[in-house]
Order: sequence, then C-alpha cells, then structure tokens
Amino acid sequence: MSSDWAALPVPPALLGESPFWHPDEAALYWCDIPGRALHRWVPAGAAHTCWPIESEPGCCAPLPGGDLLLACRDGLFRFSPRSGRRRPLAAPPYDPAHERFNDGKADPQGRFWVGTIYEPRTPPNAALWRWAGGKLDRMAGDITVSNGLAFSPDGRTMYRSDTTSHRVFALDFDGSDGSLSRQRLFAEFPPKPAGQYPATYGGRPDGAAVDAEGAYWCAMFEGQRLLRFAPDGRLLQALALPVRCPTMPCFGGSDLRTLFVTSARQNRPADELAAQPLAGGVLSLRVDVPGLPVHFARG
Repeated sequence: MSSDWAALPVPPALLGESPFWHPDEAALYWCDIPGRALHRWVPAGAAHTCWPIESEPGCCAPLPGGDLLLACRDGLFRFSPRSGRRRPLAAPPYDPAHERFNDGKADPQGRFWVGTIYEPRTPPNAALWRWAGGKLDRMAGDITVSNGLAFSPDGRTMYRSDTTSHRVFALDFDGSDGSLSRQRLFAEFPPKPAGQYPATYGGRPDGAAVDAEGAYWCAMFEGQRLLRFAPDGRLLQALALPVRCPTMPCFGGSDLRTLFVTSARQNRPADELAAQPLAGGVLSLRVDVPGLPVHFARG
C-alpha cells in the first residue's frame, strides 16, 4: 500500500464530514457543515457539484431512487440532487440553538442512526437517535459529541464514539428490531493536556468506517492520523496524514479499495494552514483491504 495521499481537485471545506461512495452513481458525496453545503465528486469526467444547504448538514445517506437522507441542524430531510430541494421528514428533537445533528449512518436494515453534538460541551446533553418507521427514537445519551458510527460486516456490532471523552464503544446490535445492548469500551485515548502543542497530541476519535475484514478505521482529529483496529480492539495500523484534522474515512471506487478522508480547516492556526495546504480537502489513498458498501437508508 502506498503512503502517497492525493487530494481531490475541489475547493477545501471548512469542516468536511460524512463522505460516502454511491455505488449507483460511482460518485463520492460529503458535507461541509459550517459551509452549509453538500458536495458530489464523480471521478469519471472529474465533475464536481456543490449544493448550498439552508442549515448546517451534519451527515447524509443514500436513499433508493437517487435521493438522500440529510440530517441538518433544523431536522431530517429528504434531499433531491436533481432539484437541489429539501423536503422535511422530522423536526429536530433538541433545541437547535445549542445542539445539532452530527455523525450518522444507516444500518444494514435501512434504519438511520444519527448522533448530535451539544455545542456548550457541558453537561453531556447530546444523544444518539434512530430514525425508523417515520419517527425518531432516542437510543443513547450522556454524550457530548456523537461520532464514529459504523457496523461490522455481519451487522451484529455497532461502533460509536464520544469525541470529547476520547472513547470508542462497541455494542451488540440486533438487526431484527434495531436494539442495542452490552455496550463496552473498544478504544480509549489520552486527553489533550491543557496548553499542549498539537504536534505532540495523538488526537481524539472522530468519524469512522469498517473494512471487509471487520477492522475499524478511525480518524483522529488533531492527531494527523488514521488508526485501524482489529475487531478485538488491537491496534493494527497507523497511517500518517498531511492534514492535522481528519474527520472521517470511507471506502469507494468500483472495488471499494480507495480510502477517502475528509478534513477540516475551520479555526485552525494560520501557520498550520500555511504548512498544510490540503487542510479541508478530501484525500484519497489506495489500500489493500476493501471497505464495505454503504447501507441505503429507508425513506
């Protein structure tokens, strides 16, 4: 596997997030949360499309038929790339003045799981929600920044992280009813000491993806690296990145062996941005083990 990262020839995002590879379109989608935009890149023809979104889009997932499920600060929406319009599905189950939807993915059965971020950070008022049957159910709480959602290849394990607490959890997942049980600590990282220079900090867990061998790939925000963990929690690999703040990996391409990583540049120091011109970009790297195809959500 080469360690040479390439960047898509698209404008940088303030905070790129939620990339996924759309198999029907052979295209990569991702969000720019504070930039209030949804992006699509089609490698064939090098076509880039950007849709402005009225409210910060935290994450997105494909729906059958070509639309997307879009989780924004102001609720859940069905988004049409053809028209560029949103149709509301659910109001936000929180006060949008202090909270918004963040990381989210569909499970193998098409339920959409989406966590929130509580912007004051304390107390830990964020939560993990499940969209199914036309309603939102609160499935977990005591969270500050919900992140890292992913599912094992057999669909029996869900992973999730709380970025602020520097912890990743694994949970038993029952696909028949969408219930969670037996939460346990999967990985934990040292907190960032006050005043420590970021170059000596390993980062905190942000977005994630799982590959065909069941390994969990985690973007380490401010750590300038991706970590690959075995299903039993052993660290298998660490990949250095040319950007300080990776946000989320996903697998794409026709063979799902292209690893894409979104990143952030918002509120980063000027000297860091000068030294890292790819900050905010979408990076790509060919890998040996393919990823899992994206799960489509049910509308």
